[in-house]
Amino acid sequence: MRQVLITGASSGIGAQLARDYAAQGWQVLACGQSQERLVELAGSRANIQPLAFDVTDLQAVTQAFEGVSQLPELIILNAGTCEYIEHGQIDVALCRRVFEVNVFGVLNCIEALQARFDANSHLVIVGSTASYLPLPRAEAYGASKAAVAYITKTLAIDLAQRGVKVSLVSPGFVKTPLTDKNDFAMPMLVSVQYASEKIRHGIAAGKNEIHFPLRFSLMLKVLALLPLRVQYAAIKRMTGKTS
Repeated sequence: MRQVLITGASSGIGAQLARDYAAQGWQVLACGQSQERLVELAGSRANIQPLAFDVTDLQAVTQAFEGVSQLPELIILNAGTCEYIEHGQIDVALCRRVFEVNVFGVLNCIEALQARFDANSHLVIVGSTASYLPLPRAEAYGASKAAVAYITKTLAIDLAQRGVKVSLVSPGFVKTPLTDKNDFAMPMLVSVQYASEKIRHGIAAGKNEIHFPLRFSLMLKVLALLPLRVQYAAIKRMTGKTS
């Protein structure tokens, strides 16, 4: 039976991935902070195993993974959070909270697992299309996802010599409990079912980067190639920011 490890499986994209991989017959190691939610996710499914820990705690991550006898061939590091900066006023504590989960949470998992990577391992890290362009209020979130993208791309080069496959997932807006808190328009919002399908198909195809929805992500990629003054003007028009 094929095996997959998924962090951030308590809700949102991670939970949907766990359900869908389990339905395909995979053995799923569903990781998250809430043991209660993970047990609820597993339900009567014998092929979903809950594993609760906090990705920001390296010791807890290491101890949790030490109890995993066989490392799954597919590792999806999906755990993430989002908080916004208001009116351009930097809040260091807020930025640290976001980076602890989005960046160091990923790094903690990789450090705890990397000694066991082999030529069968496929490491998938979930970033965001928010890393493509400067977006209002996203100083902390966007910067954290830009860091994740850089780390992932560099690992893809460095781990290739060991035969380890590394892929970056860059979703647009996905309807989850996290985005339900947003108080602004989210263009081309997609469902977790759509996100799970795109991610699973991209992984199966061995893609280096999986980005969706395609029209939205390509638009942002093209804008990112333009001069900054053009980017700023386009973003202001898109978001209604006139000053």
